Amino acid sequence: MAPGNHSAIRAVGLTKAYRSGANQLVVFEKLELEVRRGERLAVVGESGAGKSTLLHLLGGLDRPTDGKILFGSKEITALADTDLSDFRNREIGFVWQSHFLLPEFTALENVMMPLLVRGVEPDRAAATASRRLEEVGLTSRATHRPGELSGGEQQRVGLARALAGNPKVLLADEPTGNLDEKTGEMIVDLLETMHRVHGLTSVHVTHNIAFARRCDRILRLEGGRLVRTSAETAG
Repeated sequence: MAPGNHSAIRAVGLTKAYRSGANQLVVFEKLELEVRRGERLAVVGESGAGKSTLLHLLGGLDRPTDGKILFGSKEITALADTDLSDFRNREIGFVWQSHFLLPEFTALENVMMPLLVRGVEPDRAAATASRRLEEVGLTSRATHRPGELSGGEQQRVGLARALAGNPKVLLADEPTGNLDEKTGEMIVDLLETMHRVHGLTSVHVTHNIAFARRCDRILRLEGGRLVRTSAETAG
């Protein structure tokens, strides 16, 4: 794959395998991927195909067995653990199927967390978190804890938290997977809006074909390969 000047993320010769006793499970081998800057990419495929594994690798949450991942010219697979953690905090926002909000903290405090980890002064972190909650329509719920919020509200807090640190890249793993259809559509609309407003590069792993069809490009992960899929055949 010839890298372009507009490449935000590239995976080169990406291999991930797990060893179980004497056996080795190869999830994918020598996988190639280029995500253009500003693109919304959907990755679809059957359960167990390795979509979430790929997203974890792209986000620096796991390391490949072989190959490399580059954000622009920075090879994140060559970074030491502490440097990789700092890179994730500053450059990547994550949205998960399960929101992973801390139950003992308010919505505002949950959104502040990535900034506090970075060392941002609490008052500044709170001001930024308030703006992000306003963007997702949850100003009135800022002092509520996760257990006092609906599933859709919790996911919106998760999105606000993902955007708190002003990342360049947003990675979302089944962001509508635990939501009913109407709430899921609201989250899809919000992801689309935030992508545009914040000038993001977004990679979405999803089983939601209607969601995938709203992205710029759809890739299907099957048999350890990424295959270009048209919107008409995504289902």
